[in-house]
Amino acid sequence: HGTASLVAALEVTSGEVLTEVIARNDAATFTAFLDQLDRTIAPDKEIHVVLDNGSSHTARHTKAWLAAHPRWHVHWTPPHASWLNQAELFFSALTRRVLRHGDFASRDDLIDKLETYVIKHNETAKPYRWTYEGTPLKAA
Repeated sequence: HGTASLVAALEVTSGEVLTEVIARNDAATFTAFLDQLDRTIAPDKEIHVVLDNGSSHTARHTKAWLAAHPRWHVHWTPPHASWLNQAELFFSALTRRVLRHGDFASRDDLIDKLETYVIKHNETAKPYRWTYEGTPLKAA
């Protein structure tokens, strides 16, 4: 029935997410989402964003947008280290709880279930708590 792509911003102090279903995952769509966030967040706040090396994040268009918005501070995750980005924890939970064994009658049904999950998540949101203590794993 088609797919739906989702972009998300995670407020690390509350655990709440702001999501938007997007038609295309490209730099123009991504920066439009950043524009929305920029308008929503108080203008006196500095914004720290963690990005991976996805093509919409590393595109010239996105880099130009970020350069034109000096209150935005980008922290890049190393390649293959998406687990460092807490928003990826949200996407992982969404995948396990909604998508993996989901049954969707249509694209609109899929979008409705995604949006319902986000609303319920935000009703009880808490910050993610890091539990790794930096101790190396033992070799098998």
